[in-house]
Amino acid sequence: MATTYGIIMAGGVGARFWPLSRERKPKQFLSIFGNDSLIEMTFNRLRKIVPAENIYIVTNEMQKQEILDQLPDLREGNIIAEPIGRNTAPCIGLAALHIRKIDPDATMIVLPADHLIQNVNEFVRVLNDAVNIANQTRHLVTIGIKPTRPETGYGYIQYIEENEKKNPYVTQGGYRVKTFAEKPNLSTAELFLESGDFLWNSGMFIWKVETILEEIQNRLPDLHDGLDSIDKSIGSDDYAVILDQVYRMIRGISIDYGVMEKAEGVYVLRGEFGWSDVGSWDEVYRVISKDNQENAIHGRVIARNSKNNLLHANSRTIATFGVDDLIVIETDDAILVCKRGESQNVKEVVDYIRRKHIDDLL
Repeated sequence: MATTYGIIMAGGVGARFWPLSRERKPKQFLSIFGNDSLIEMTFNRLRKIVPAENIYIVTNEMQKQEILDQLPDLREGNIIAEPIGRNTAPCIGLAALHIRKIDPDATMIVLPADHLIQNVNEFVRVLNDAVNIANQTRHLVTIGIKPTRPETGYGYIQYIEENEKKNPYVTQGGYRVKTFAEKPNLSTAELFLESGDFLWNSGMFIWKVETILEEIQNRLPDLHDGLDSIDKSIGSDDYAVILDQVYRMIRGISIDYGVMEKAEGVYVLRGEFGWSDVGSWDEVYRVISKDNQENAIHGRVIARNSKNNLLHANSRTIATFGVDDLIVIETDDAILVCKRGESQNVKEVVDYIRRKHIDDLL
């Protein structure tokens, strides 16, 4: 039976979580939902499926030490550092090369580092089923989340409802993908929800290492050529130089747009395990517990005649009087105040800080 390896993609900067998220300690390293950081939670979930020695993390040099500090059970050699970020397709391709060197018949589970999963046992069950289908079919497999609302911030996956005669993997929860849909407007999202055969695209993938590398070769030949150069240098003294050269030439592209939307025979499993991509402060407000005034509070907070707020105090006290529907995030050197529903735009603040070279706020 094929050996399964876990890949955690952890190179993001988490700009929408400023001011708590910074370049050296972005969102995945923050303890937003309890004592463990998001990457610790992801690593511990994955360990229920594959042993720690089979877990690899793709990140960048700046974040490598933070990963080692937070994950003492991870071997340093299992960290794959990209010289610069180039989106998920190069990230996944690079990881696949390293896994293939170890085990050409390996199966890969690819997960983002910063998702919230509330029902871990159900998550483990679905992922194990996905591994079985990837091994049996040698096709690409992904996880779709059963939608609970007409969300415009996620991509969608439409699946084909078939009986066991047409699709023997239905009994394992595997459905053939009909199409991928980009982030819709509200009216389209409502139609997706009403149809009953659309799922949110979770960004979680399961496949044989050779399958994904063959798909990259077929769908992204330029990226394949770059990866081929890197592949020949792995384990040599030239690896770092060639890796840097290739990454500066290749274009950034997501695995969804570059491969998944074009591939044939993709399978999706429905996930109902309390998933959130934790994509913004608004999403944090949505999923965490609240007081009787619907305020989500962290730290030293005094909220009077205030409701429906996210109030996150780090080192000082936040006091509010007569305010509703706000997000207030306090850190040692910055305070964010924005209207709920607008936190996706926090990235624009980070872009402004970067343009003005205010490096101590990045």
